[in-house]
This record gives sequence, C-alpha cells and structure tokens, in this order.
Amino acid sequence: MTQIRVRSAEERRREIQAEAAALGIDEAYVSELVDTFYARIRAHPVLGPVFEDAIGERWDEHLPKMKAFWSSVAMSTGRYSGKPVPAHVKLTSVTPGHFDIWLGLFEQTLRDTARTPQAVPYFMERATRIAESLKLAMFGGLLGPIRGMTQ
Repeated sequence: MTQIRVRSAEERRREIQAEAAALGIDEAYVSELVDTFYARIRAHPVLGPVFEDAIGERWDEHLPKMKAFWSSVAMSTGRYSGKPVPAHVKLTSVTPGHFDIWLGLFEQTLRDTARTPQAVPYFMERATRIAESLKLAMFGGLLGPIRGMTQ
C-alpha cells in the first residue's frame, strides 16, 4: 500500500527551493537565463517580430516580470503575481507553432547556460506545461478557445 505524505505549503516550498539550489538554480541564474533567452527571442526571425509587436519599447518592464515569473516557477518564491493567460489570449498574431519554436529556443538557451545538466529537464518540464496551458487557453481544446476573456 502506498502511503501519502502530507506536507504543508511551506514544507513543499522548502523542498522545491532545495531541489532548485541543488541544480544550480538561484536568482542570479534565473536573471541570466531570462536575459539570454529574451535577447535570443528578440533576434529570432520568427519570434522577434511577434514579441516586438506585443512588447515594443517596454522591455524594461517585461524582463523583471519574466524574472519574477521564472523565479516563482523554478524556485517557488512567490515573486510573480500576474495573470499570464489574459496577457497571452489577447495576442492575435500568435499561432500554436510559435510555442514549439519558443520551447526549442528555451531548451537551447538552457543547454547553453544551465549550471548543471539536470537543470535542463527541470525547467523544460515546467516550460512545457506552461506552453500547453497557454495553447489550450488561446486555441482551445474540448471547450474551445477563450480569446477575448476578461479578468
């Protein structure tokens, strides 16, 4: 019989942070990852124009949000409190294929920058779940798309 281990939210947060630390993931690495990745995004022939249309001259606002987001995702810091689904649903030029390109570029950036090889699948598991969730919200599934949703 499998035993279920009950943990508090704080215990779970500490476990995630310990795992991330063991993989070389800290705030400095998240900052490096985000800066490197979005520099590559901006230079990418397909993704660059999509991001330029969405962000324009607001990269100084966007990058700190992305650092807080990935800090929260990778280390359970709770630094991000935004709503990514409504922000992405309004992007009408994005296609499902853009997510595949994004994931490939993210994985390559991880391979180029990660402090340990194990950090790559750690981040990619999370990035893939996020991409799938956003694609479902933007392009639908069984319930159809939710473009135009308000919150």
